[in-house]
Amino acid sequence: MDLKLDCEHLKGFIKEKDWISLAPRVQKAHEQLHQRNGKGHEFTGWLDLPERISDSFLDELTKLGEEVRTQSDCLVSIGIGGSYIGIRASLEFLVDQQKLPVYYAGHNLSSTYYHELLKELENKRVTVVVISKSGTTTEPALGFRIIKNFMEKKYSREELKKRIICVTDEKKGALRQIVQKEGYRAYSIPDDVGGRFSILTPVGLVPLAIAGLDIRGLVNGARQAQRDFSKMDIDQNISYRYAAARFFLYQMYRKIEILSSFDQRMNFVAEWWKQLFGESEGKEGKGIYPASANFTADLHSLGQYIQEGERHLFETFLMAESSGPQVLIPADKENLDNFNAVAGKDFDFVNKQAYKATSMAHFEGDVPNMTISFPRFDASSLGQLYYFFEKAVAITGYLLDVNPFDQPGVEAYKIKMFKLLGIAR
Repeated sequence: MDLKLDCEHLKGFIKEKDWISLAPRVQKAHEQLHQRNGKGHEFTGWLDLPERISDSFLDELTKLGEEVRTQSDCLVSIGIGGSYIGIRASLEFLVDQQKLPVYYAGHNLSSTYYHELLKELENKRVTVVVISKSGTTTEPALGFRIIKNFMEKKYSREELKKRIICVTDEKKGALRQIVQKEGYRAYSIPDDVGGRFSILTPVGLVPLAIAGLDIRGLVNGARQAQRDFSKMDIDQNISYRYAAARFFLYQMYRKIEILSSFDQRMNFVAEWWKQLFGESEGKEGKGIYPASANFTADLHSLGQYIQEGERHLFETFLMAESSGPQVLIPADKENLDNFNAVAGKDFDFVNKQAYKATSMAHFEGDVPNMTISFPRFDASSLGQLYYFFEKAVAITGYLLDVNPFDQPGVEAYKIKMFKLLGIAR
């Protein structure tokens, strides 16, 4: 097991007897999930997805990526929610692997954003991946209209068949109809995997393969996590232990969880995590509010509140054991800033001490916290993290007695917006 969970700073908040008392409830949640008889069980295809992904499919996508990169200067990835955040999170986490620039569309309704994007694409060879199960979600549907219009002016109809790739429902929906009419290349989204769990389906794998990421390493990491977190053991299964800790702290009226990291490469992993946990738990008047912080920058903004504000939050640190290339701190003759004590040290050494100091200070300030650590910024670690969090949120959802796999509240604003726009739905 490569991932680790440090619960040292939960002491005094969760006692050994509490872990023991939670075990039967976690056992029940485990059985509901694995026997697929809990709420939303029809959307649990992600549970064994890593092992079901064939190596031949990964080879196919790798070849697709090589082909696209020979004829393209950039990729435009069109999607929102789970069809956007996981892709961007992976690209920023594995930024050193990226071989093709990626632009995003379909994730906002800003006219300025599209104006600048179209200007940026004007003199580039462009390939597009549009991701939408229905093809009628407002942001990606309108984004695709704009980008498709741009592409039709730039390329012939035959050329567009190579340059527009659709990831959508296998049989139905507006985007599938477009595929059938225009002859675009297409990949199918499984019916039993919801959007926020879809990073290891073609939703994530197609654009990531085109960008040049190690999709095989990503899937292998998820396969390892599927094995590591398959058993009902609250002591050894750290995904379950994390889920149980969150639930227990919620029962103590710790209603906000801050996912804190000390590396900007994790910023969009935190955004992915917020969607995963917010949509999975936030219903029926229940759920932990997911927030995030990027330290040390946010220590100079949010740090005061975390340290001394209302005691209704807890914190989870996400840390890499190895950050990558070294940057050594130089010595200075005059030493006016008094930092020669760390001269010759790797910059990451200081970052790690900042983390240790922060976790201790917040704990002493009555903020329970735990730390999830992973070996390094590579595809395997990321695949393990994705599966770890997916498994944990499913367990917490069942502990809360909600359906962790639907999101009925997301439709509320859409109904009102369609009415204002005069669009029938």
